[in-house]
Amino acid sequence: MSDAEKLVGGCLCGDIRYEITSPLTFVSQCCCKDCQKATGTGHTTIIGIHKDQLSMDGTPVTYTNTGDTGGKVTRHFCGTCGGRLYTSGDHPGDFIMVQAGSLDDPAQISPESVIYVKDKQPWDLTDPELPHHPGLPLRPPIEESKRGDA
Repeated sequence: MSDAEKLVGGCLCGDIRYEITSPLTFVSQCCCKDCQKATGTGHTTIIGIHKDQLSMDGTPVTYTNTGDTGGKVTRHFCGTCGGRLYTSGDHPGDFIMVQAGSLDDPAQISPESVIYVKDKQPWDLTDPELPHHPGLPLRPPIEESKRGDA
């Protein structure tokens, strides 16, 4: 995805639509137990961005629980169809993780890593060429210019 491109997506029923502006902070496949429960499968693919890079038409409902690190994790989804849109939380702070499967064209992105492989199911196959991390890897602080407001 180039800096000029935008990603668009929404929920299953179309009640909620969104747009993401560049640049993306990361794209990862997450195998944590919460993502497994929330998606009903072995992992989910997430797009990490600063919250200011997401514009939304419609208002999602939320569900909050406590994550692996002890912080609050909030999932945002459509109240009509239940389509998952993004996740926010205490520890990523101003950064959110958009569900790649909610994009109109998920082929626009490609995972760069696999995280929380400590929880990965043996039947869930991931690309062995990608870096695999036991948990959430430490990421360098995001420069102001990478947030998309510079």
